[in-house]
Amino acid sequence: MFKERRAAAIKVAENLFAAEEAIDAALARVAELNGALVTARTEAKLSALVGQDAFEVAASTFAALARARCDIVETHKRLSEAKIQVGLRIMSVGELGKPPMALGDGAHLQAVA
Repeated sequence: MFKERRAAAIKVAENLFAAEEAIDAALARVAELNGALVTARTEAKLSALVGQDAFEVAASTFAALARARCDIVETHKRLSEAKIQVGLRIMSVGELGKPPMALGDGAHLQAVA
């Protein structure tokens, strides 16, 4: 049963990491777009009114993606809790740095074979 839980956790983690990466990439691209809109208008010596509606929608897109990032981070936290609930406390997946654990959170090291 442990092997099945571990395999399922790995699949979920891979999908989670892919979603996190996609949201971050989209955030970066939309930020670039917003910057380009401002720069292009300025360089073309156009009135601030030109393209304002497009800029507002692009800025709204950035805000929506920022909210999506917040939600995927919360998903990550909750999946970390679920991992503990199914007996996979000591399992770590992925190569990204993990935030430091708070002192006194009950975490401990355990030897595994």
